[in-house]
Amino acid sequence: MIKLTKRQDEILKIVKESGPITGQQIAEKLSLTRAALRPDLAILTMAGNLDARPRVGYFFNHNHEVKQQAEQFILRKVADYKAFPIVVEKSTSVYDAIVQLFLEDVGTLYAVDSDGYLAGVISRKDLLRTAIGNKDLQELPCSVIMTRMPNIITVTPDETLLEAAKKMITNHIDSLPVVKEINPGNHTYLLVGRITKTTITRAYLEIMEQNSV
Repeated sequence: MIKLTKRQDEILKIVKESGPITGQQIAEKLSLTRAALRPDLAILTMAGNLDARPRVGYFFNHNHEVKQQAEQFILRKVADYKAFPIVVEKSTSVYDAIVQLFLEDVGTLYAVDSDGYLAGVISRKDLLRTAIGNKDLQELPCSVIMTRMPNIITVTPDETLLEAAKKMITNHIDSLPVVKEINPGNHTYLLVGRITKTTITRAYLEIMEQNSV
């Protein structure tokens, strides 16, 4: 994206509020000559910020603004938005995992092995399915019901929010463990965070609000 000058930002604000507006009218609002504004108007038009029509004037290109906001969202890294993961040991009982899930008010728990590496993912559905008709929840370990490697969909801190969103949509899941690769060959990953659909939605709204100020 092109870094705009203070004058170009002022021009965009005028056109956004008063468009369609002629170059001469913009110049008068800024107490400048039409010739002095010509380079700025040319840059803003070529960059797509403004549209121009003969004998009508300049229009603010709202589609370009939305595209810029989308580009800002696309480039944001998972590392900047990941949350603290809610972790249990894979030997934890299903009963204790259910208690942990509701205490933390999350939809997914992450199971780790004795070395602290990601061993499995336990969803709210997994726990509900297991709890129905099962009287031995305190004796049943999470390792029996969790999704294991290599079937766990992960994301790294360097991936973008867009890449994370695509993985969630494609795999019909609500969250992803954020990991650092220790040994990809045997699926050994260090769990460093989590990213959810809610997190991504919040990030997009934050970007939209920043651009509307």
